[in-house]
Amino acid sequence: MSIPLCYKPSGLLLHSPRTRGPLLCNHSSSFSKQEQTHNSWTGLKFIRGKKLLKDLSTWGIGGPCNYFIQVLDQTQLVSAIRFCHEHSIRFVIIGKGSNCLFDDLGFDGCVILNRIEFLEKEEPGLYRVGSGFRFNRLGVHCSNEGFTGLEFAGGIPGTVGGATYMNAGANGQETADAILCVDIITMDGRLHRLNRTDLNFGYRSSPFQDMQELASITAVKFKLQPSGSAKRRQYEYMERRRISQPVGEQSAGSVFRNPLDVGVAAAELIEKAGLKGFRVGGAMVSKMHANFFINCGGSTSQDMLDLLALVKEKVDQKFAVQLKEEILYVHPHRNDVKSKQR
Repeated sequence: MSIPLCYKPSGLLLHSPRTRGPLLCNHSSSFSKQEQTHNSWTGLKFIRGKKLLKDLSTWGIGGPCNYFIQVLDQTQLVSAIRFCHEHSIRFVIIGKGSNCLFDDLGFDGCVILNRIEFLEKEEPGLYRVGSGFRFNRLGVHCSNEGFTGLEFAGGIPGTVGGATYMNAGANGQETADAILCVDIITMDGRLHRLNRTDLNFGYRSSPFQDMQELASITAVKFKLQPSGSAKRRQYEYMERRRISQPVGEQSAGSVFRNPLDVGVAAAELIEKAGLKGFRVGGAMVSKMHANFFINCGGSTSQDMLDLLALVKEKVDQKFAVQLKEEILYVHPHRNDVKSKQR
């Protein structure tokens, strides 16, 4: 089985300090072996070997990372990225950790937690939002103010950066439909603003996924239209989600993309394959929604990888449909772009 390496997430990006694209690299470091490391040039504080990735993931799976830092603004993010490059440390940028699978062995690089969480209303219906701002909070806020376009976001447990990167969507709406422009940092530490007209989005895809120089999305500007029914519609979407999805469980949202040109959702294929409630160790296909896999108690990363592989195999055997993962896997120390094989 092959699980894609983690690029999202919730704005999760994985990078090598010695390449020009989002690849993995050999790990080396000049950090001391203290638990907390300060650097006078950047003013940043890194936590060494204590942060568990399970605490940063909605799946609740993952071992310790070698280095951890939280950034609160664009300047800190640029400094953290440059610092990792200077010390030859591969790094991963995460938001809510709502769409990725970390390994029980952890991550041998630096995890940068994006907490760029500002919300600016520039004019009615025009919002500039930090990439670390919770996407569901944004959806509720805009709908309550009477603007349509992001009602679906109230049920998306990620960040603005992650939703933009994956072009999250539901209920006939997509993130890209409301975007006016996107601010990014490139690997050389420069800031750029990209207009929506220059960006080609698709189903659960964006140009950022193939942008070799991208380091991180930092902010997104949304243009929404006034609507007297936005608040009601957002509430209806939330209720529909509450009764059809395992909202209170430890999950990563939908694990597979809906197949294109098949006319059947991934959840329906999994259910018709008789896999609802199927369990591998502590990982289980939800009994409520078959495209949600939950950590029902002590799931390991291998449990979840094995369950993903089994479901893909059974669906392919029964329907000749090859499901593609929407969740993304972060290998603990691999030095190429291939993921764990089973």
